[in-house]
Amino acid sequence: MPPNGNQTALPDGRDWTGWLFVLIAVAAVVVVLYASHSTGSRGPRHAHARPVAPPADVVPEVAPMELAPVTEDDARAQNAEVALITKGFVAARPFVYAGGGDAKARARDCLAAAMLYEAGDDAKGQQAVGQVVINRARHPAFPKSICGVVFQGSERTTGCQFTFTCDGALNRRYSDAAWQRARNNADMMLSGGTYPPVGLATHYHTDWVRPYWSDSLEKIAIVDTHLFFRWPGYWGTPGAFRGAVSGSDGPVAKLAAISPLHAIALGLPTDLATGVDANAAVGEARVVAGAGESAGRDTIYTQLDRKAAPESFVTTALRLCGDKPYCKFMGWTNPTLKPNSDAMSDTQRAAMTFSYLRDDKAGFEKALWNCSEYKRDDARQCMKR
Repeated sequence: MPPNGNQTALPDGRDWTGWLFVLIAVAAVVVVLYASHSTGSRGPRHAHARPVAPPADVVPEVAPMELAPVTEDDARAQNAEVALITKGFVAARPFVYAGGGDAKARARDCLAAAMLYEAGDDAKGQQAVGQVVINRARHPAFPKSICGVVFQGSERTTGCQFTFTCDGALNRRYSDAAWQRARNNADMMLSGGTYPPVGLATHYHTDWVRPYWSDSLEKIAIVDTHLFFRWPGYWGTPGAFRGAVSGSDGPVAKLAAISPLHAIALGLPTDLATGVDANAAVGEARVVAGAGESAGRDTIYTQLDRKAAPESFVTTALRLCGDKPYCKFMGWTNPTLKPNSDAMSDTQRAAMTFSYLRDDKAGFEKALWNCSEYKRDDARQCMKR
C-alpha cells in the first residue's frame, strides 16, 4: 500500500503522480502556445459573436478603415465564417437629389468618382457603391452631402472613409468612356435609381481584408468579392435613414483634374489634357507674398485666400508641411489678425480660419475649420470655441 494511502506507485516502486503532473503542465503550455500563434497570425476572431447594437439614443461613431494584420487567405476564411443576416433586410427608398444645376453636377461627379475608383468599370459594383454613399448621406452618423460623404476624412493620409480619396488613386486615369459610364450611373442613382441587393448597408469591404469594425456590424449582403454591412439595432433600420441631404454640394479640389465643374468652381483651367494634379495647390488657397513667415521649422502661419474653397486649405497645409514628422499649420483669411508667433491674442486665435496638425510620433493628424466662417457638414471638423 502506498505510504500515504492515496498515492499510486509504479511496478518498481516509484511514485508516478509527479510525472503525470508534469505531462499535464506540458500539454497545457502547448495548447496555450498554439492558441496564441493562431490568434497572432489570423488576428482577432469574433466570427460567431453577435454584434452589440449601439444605444438607440446615441448616434454611433464612424470607425476609420483600419485593417487587421492578417493574410488574404485568412481574411477570406474569417469573413466566410461571419453569418449572413437576412432578418429585417430592407431595400433603400429611392433618392432624388434636392438641388440642381452645377451643385447636382458636382454631386454626380463626386458619386461617379467613388463608384469608378472603388468598383472599377463595372455597372453592378458601381451601383452597389453608389447605394452605400446615398445610405450614408441619409444617416445621421455621416456628413449630409454626397461630396461630404465621399471625401470624409480625405484631408488626412489615414482615416479616409473611401481609400481612393487619400491613397493617390485619383492620379490614375480611366478612359473618357469609362468615366462617362460612371457619371451616367451616378445620374441614375441621384434621380431615384436604387440597388436593392445591398439594402441599407453603410459599410463594405472586399473579402480579402478584415477591417477592425467588421465584427461590430451585421453582414447583410455579398456582391461578387464585396461584403456589405449595417449597424445592428435601430441604427440599421429604415427609421435611421431619414436625414435631409444637402442639395448644394460645393467644389472639391481633389476632383479638379477629372471634373471640369469642380475645376471651374475653384478657378482652375478646365482643359483636362493639361494634366492638373489633383493634389497640387495651383489656384487653391495660397500663401500670399510676404505673409507666409515661418516661426520655427515646424510651425507655419499663413494668410489664406478668402475666395478659395475651404477644402483646398488642406492641400496647402500638406504642401507646406511636406514630409515633416511634426507640423503645425495655421491660416487666417483676415491679414490684419494673422500673428507671427504662438503669442497671439484671444481675438487673433478666435479669428483663425483653418488649422492642421500632424504628429507622426503620436500617430495624430487633424484638420479643423472655423465653422462660423466656413460651414462644414461634419461638426467634428469644427474648431472648438
